[in-house]
Amino acid sequence: MHAFEITSESHACLWRASLHRSFVRLSRKLEKLFSIDAVQSLWEHICRWTHPVSARRILATIDQAELERMRRHYPYRPNARRINAYEDAAYWIGVNIKHVQDLWLDRAPPLQILDLGCGAGYFLYLCRLFGHEGLGLDTDEELFFRGTTQLLGVRRVVGRIHPQTPLPDLGKKFDLVTGHRVCFHRIERDENGVWKEWTPADWEFFIHDIRTRFAFFESQGARIFRRKALLAADRNERPRFRKI
Repeated sequence: MHAFEITSESHACLWRASLHRSFVRLSRKLEKLFSIDAVQSLWEHICRWTHPVSARRILATIDQAELERMRRHYPYRPNARRINAYEDAAYWIGVNIKHVQDLWLDRAPPLQILDLGCGAGYFLYLCRLFGHEGLGLDTDEELFFRGTTQLLGVRRVVGRIHPQTPLPDLGKKFDLVTGHRVCFHRIERDENGVWKEWTPADWEFFIHDIRTRFAFFESQGARIFRRKALLAADRNERPRFRKI
């Protein structure tokens, strides 16, 4: 049997290795703490604190009884998920306030906004309250959405987004093009119920169409920040959605 003796030199080596690992972990934490995105995230929290948005006051501007009446008139489709309970104005106002704040629309100058797949229209309704002019693009398959967009005074164009097909000419340029919870990239289900979706080439065509004809988006390589994908016309510029 061989005895293993830990010498003072071994202790020193183990201590140095442990110290090195601790230093590496600390360096990584500091790198994250002082990264550009971390600083911008901190600044975003400060801006939201200094520009509070009252969901309660916004909710008071919507006739919720009429939403409930429309839901009774246009019941759920079979097997519809509860998350799609769009008559729940309190929930969706909260969700879309976050979208508005993520895009700095609560403190940006007036913008022309195109919302792809505008759905019930809550997002564009909020945009109008903050001084922006919006237009939605969506299908007319969901009759409840037809009623809610009319109730909220949201303008929309009826249309479907197809792969490798330019969007319809809407007669104007937009400063911002948005899409929340979109599903136009889903084409059809296969025999196993799995969605067939757009290819990378389909997305490249779509982004090029948006960038060159509709908005001042900036670069094809997306910058991901606070759950947003930021794109712009100049690949060499850092993408952002607000005017400076």
